[in-house]
Amino acid sequence: MATDVAHTNPTTTPPLAADVAGTAFPARAKAVAFESPTRDVMHNAARWEIKCLDHGFVALVDAMPRLVPQGQTADQAIVQAARVSYGQGTKQISEDRGLIRYLLRHRHTTPLEMVEFKFHIAMPIFIARQWIRHRTANVNEYSARYSILPDRFYTPTLDAIRKQSKSNRQGGEETFSVSPAPNAQSPAPSSEALTAQDFLAYLDRAEALYQDYLKLTDAGVSREMARMGLPVSVYTEWYWKCDLHNILRFLSLRMDGHAQLEIREFATAMHDLIAPIVPMTMEAWRDYDFESMHLSKLEIAAMKSAKAGIVGPIATQNKREQAEWEAKLASLGLVKGW
Repeated sequence: MATDVAHTNPTTTPPLAADVAGTAFPARAKAVAFESPTRDVMHNAARWEIKCLDHGFVALVDAMPRLVPQGQTADQAIVQAARVSYGQGTKQISEDRGLIRYLLRHRHTTPLEMVEFKFHIAMPIFIARQWIRHRTANVNEYSARYSILPDRFYTPTLDAIRKQSKSNRQGGEETFSVSPAPNAQSPAPSSEALTAQDFLAYLDRAEALYQDYLKLTDAGVSREMARMGLPVSVYTEWYWKCDLHNILRFLSLRMDGHAQLEIREFATAMHDLIAPIVPMTMEAWRDYDFESMHLSKLEIAAMKSAKAGIVGPIATQNKREQAEWEAKLASLGLVKGW
């Protein structure tokens, strides 16, 4: 198991001789040692991996900064960037926390871009296509033009198949009822259970195309064409590197309850992997972004006109805006006055 190991620092400039040919720094470059012992934010592990879905995973493979002063976290790189005009700045961790909270509270996000994380991720293609919409990362994906795709397909469990939402055109939350009714006179499955079973059979037929894919590539069909018939439930992999500011934006959208359940699982895994490395930043992000509430101009006006804890409607005829306002009032425990 990976453990923390302190990295002692040389008191003199190390020689320029390199262990690997061609990797020595030029003679005119001066080596500057760390001012104090450091530690590896990844606890000297090559990677930290969390399994997702049936065959997927999110693995943290690198971080910048990788080495931080003993007793500190990678949050210090954010503080260092924010205080660049003040030289070394304060060394009080309590003051560092206050500065980071100020940055997040006032959306001064440039210092957050000084921290980066690199992940190795395996996910179904339909998740990758949602993911790639976040165009702020460096991505290198497994190429099905060069290599045969592995026999890995995402198949949800019977009780996890969701119905189309009547209020959200993009997704669904309610699952099909597949358990027999209590005291049922007949063991025959319900119509909803049959629909869920039909969906899994549909996925099985799509997955069966993989054998045709292999046969056709063996027969000489190019890999770049043979892949055309594979479903988006097949897994792909990529390396994904991104700065912390844009990772937090990704997490805000993809951990939200409105995001598709499958991508939420990957986003939550990513959150759990970086939270121990930048704990002060993640705390501030939860307080001021992810678990906070935004009020529009119309909503603020309605709050100001509230009387005796009774809040009126917002000045709009848009039904979706009205419904969102009602949901906010409910979450705040306030009574609507209409």
